[in-house]
Amino acid sequence: MDKIEGRNAVLEAFRSGRPVDKLFVQEGLTNGPIQTILREAKKAGSIINYVSKDRLEEIAGDGSHQGVVAQVASYEYATLEDILKKAKEKGEPPFVIVLDGIEDPHNLGAIIRTACLAGAHGVIISKHRAAGLTSTVAKASAGALNYVPVAKVTNIGRTIEELKKEGLWFVCADMGGTTMYDLDLKGPIGVVIGNEGDGVSRLVREKCDLVASIPMKGEIDSLNASVAAGVLMYEIVRQRGLS
Repeated sequence: MDKIEGRNAVLEAFRSGRPVDKLFVQEGLTNGPIQTILREAKKAGSIINYVSKDRLEEIAGDGSHQGVVAQVASYEYATLEDILKKAKEKGEPPFVIVLDGIEDPHNLGAIIRTACLAGAHGVIISKHRAAGLTSTVAKASAGALNYVPVAKVTNIGRTIEELKKEGLWFVCADMGGTTMYDLDLKGPIGVVIGNEGDGVSRLVREKCDLVASIPMKGEIDSLNASVAAGVLMYEIVRQRGLS
């Protein structure tokens, strides 16, 4: 079993229809968000346990649970076919996010959250040397993990080649590329974001059709991986809106 912490993440788990086995609620909390979660839990038939603050922190493992923790089945990974099917069902050109070695679960969760809001059809992560789907990722995604298919693959480069056969082309984020505003980022596209420290690996970069750089004017020369992903995703959203 896995756990989800935080009001938004727990509420979205219920609203998405994800089975919640048990709900742990801090005794004495009666505010609006908690009442909404309790209503959803009762509709879903989940077991509700009222526990002390100390017990809830013991269950959660930290103090940032916001008074509620849900116990759920572990997240299931999607397939590439699931992601492409979602795009087809929406009648949209595929828009996928490919993560080449993202290790920080908070970054992964934030990227999944932005991918959901930007209308991406799925996220692809690596099986090796990368963060997987955990309760920390679920919480950082603020519930978006319940809506965005996430596929785990053995080889990112080979996966890019497979998706190219399906008509996608790929752009990776890198400081040495062409300014993203000067690139045509419409159509079926995959956005590749690299590791927090090393960026996109050489082999993966060589598989990409375009390299996009994000204009920066400050004294430091790089963005957090999840921020860079968000900026590039929303340039794609902007360009799609113009087409």
